[in-house]
Amino acid sequence: MTAPVFVVEHFDADDGGRYVLDGPEGRHAVAVKRLRPGEDVVLTDGAGRRADCVVLGTEGKDRLIVRLGPVCEEPPEQPRITVVQALPKGDRGELAVETMTEVGVDAIVPWQAGRCVTQWRGERGLKSLAKWRATAREAGKQSRRVRFPEVADAATTRQVAALLARADFAAVLHESGDEPLATAGLPAEGDIVLVVGPEGGVAPEELALFEEAGAKAYVLGRTVLRTSTAGTAAAALLLGRTGRWS
Repeated sequence: MTAPVFVVEHFDADDGGRYVLDGPEGRHAVAVKRLRPGEDVVLTDGAGRRADCVVLGTEGKDRLIVRLGPVCEEPPEQPRITVVQALPKGDRGELAVETMTEVGVDAIVPWQAGRCVTQWRGERGLKSLAKWRATAREAGKQSRRVRFPEVADAATTRQVAALLARADFAAVLHESGDEPLATAGLPAEGDIVLVVGPEGGVAPEELALFEEAGAKAYVLGRTVLRTSTAGTAAAALLLGRTGRWS
């Protein structure tokens, strides 16, 4: 079984190489995981830096003492995959973030599409964004990632179009596409940006703006997926085709 991952803000050990994991992460390690001396753990800052550690012991209910191993950095993978996710209804947004994080997406952009039922406004929008970011962090730990996906601020349609214009490969999942995503030519490096529309679909004017920015419509398969699962399925396909899963 792979070692559990815990998030830290720094890697400062004492002179003997001992590191104290405390706070919520320490409590989870001691009270929930019930880690014991000799077991392996991984500490990460969520931005690519990691240290393989060995548990030395515990103090109370929220302090895990480990021997800190060498700190190294995992480079970003190529090509970078960003999913623009239209806001789903209810808690399906967190489901989308969770599964996209688990498969290996590098960045997630919440999109306030014209046909979205859910609206992120004011305090509600800030709380929803915080939930998405917390979900990405927890899913990153669960899937043993040390470079968690970035969850951007909610984007307008024009901001999404600008993102697509800068991409090395830009795609919109849409039934009007005449080519499967499975056969599209993909870059070996650079930025891949994929747009997933809302339950009501991408509006014609949005699709036209995205195509003007250089994006092309593609179909994923014969079945129709929910907006909360389409991004994960498409990302998995791209990760396999680009060799990132090899």
